[in-house]
Amino acid sequence: MTTTDAPVPPPAPVVKTDAVPPRPGAGRRSEGSVLNVFSHGVLVIWAVMVVLPLLWAVMTSFKDDSSIFGSPWALPDKLHFGNWSRAWTQANMSDYFLNTVLVVGGSLIGTLVLGSMAAYVLARFDFPGNRFIYYLFVGGMSFPIMLALVPLFYVVNNMGLLNTIHGLILVYIAYSLPFTVFFLTAFFRTLPTSVAEAAFVDGASHSRTFFQIMLPMARPGLISVGIFNFLGQWNQYMLPTVLNTDPDKKVLTQGLVQLAVSQGYKGDWSGLFAGLVMAMLPVLAAYIVFQRQVVAGLTTGALK
Repeated sequence: MTTTDAPVPPPAPVVKTDAVPPRPGAGRRSEGSVLNVFSHGVLVIWAVMVVLPLLWAVMTSFKDDSSIFGSPWALPDKLHFGNWSRAWTQANMSDYFLNTVLVVGGSLIGTLVLGSMAAYVLARFDFPGNRFIYYLFVGGMSFPIMLALVPLFYVVNNMGLLNTIHGLILVYIAYSLPFTVFFLTAFFRTLPTSVAEAAFVDGASHSRTFFQIMLPMARPGLISVGIFNFLGQWNQYMLPTVLNTDPDKKVLTQGLVQLAVSQGYKGDWSGLFAGLVMAMLPVLAAYIVFQRQVVAGLTTGALK
C-alpha cells in the first residue's frame, strides 16, 4: 500500500511597501480644514460686501457732483471739505445731530436703568406672576410697531408730549425695554448668587446690593445691550416721523430724508453723502470702541 503526499503550495511572496496606514482622525481633520476654508471664505465675502459700500460712501462724500456721476468708482481728484461744512451748516445737520444725541442719550440711560432693575428682580426673586411679567416683556419683542403707531400717536398727543424731545425719549425707552429685559434677565441668572448673599449677610439692602455689587458685575451685558439699543435708536426713523413733526426737533434720520427731498431736481449729492457719513460715524465709532465688551457680553452666558 502506497501513500502519496499532497503537494505543498509555495509560500506567498512577501510584498514590501512603504505605505503608512492612515492614522485615526485624519479624515475628520481634512473635513475640518475644508470646512474652515469654506467658512473663512464666506466671512471674507461678507466683510467685502459690508466694508466696500462704507468706503465708497466716505470716498464719495469728498467728491463734487460732477465727479460722482462722471467717475463714481475713481478716487477724488482732491478732498472737497466744503461738502461737510455745507451739510453741517446749510442743511442743518448740526441741529439734527444735537437733537439725536439728546434723544438717544436720554433714552439709552433710561432704558439701561429701568431694564436692568426689572431684569434683576425677574432673575433673582421668585414671586407670584414672575413668569407672567417676564413673558409679557418677551411678547413685547414680537409685537409689530406698525400696529401701535396710530394708538401711540393719540396717547402721546393726549399726554401733551407730541413734538417734544422728552416725549420721544419716553417712547424710545418703551420701545427698547422688552429686548433689554429679555437680554439682561438671562445675563443676571449667570452671575454667582454667593456674592449677593454675602452682601445681605453684611447688612446691605437690596438697592445697595444691586447698584454697588450686581450692576458692576453685569457691565459686559450692559455694554452689549447698550450697543444694540444705541444702534436701533440712532437709526430709528418710523417713530420720530410719526411723533415728531416739528422741523426744529427733527433727528438725523429725518434730516437726511429732508435733505434728499428738498434737493428736488437740483441734486446736492455731495452734501447728501457727507450728511450720510456724519450719521454713520458715531455708530461705527461706538462699535469699534466697545467690540470686545460686546463679544464678552454675548458669550458670558454660554461659557457659564
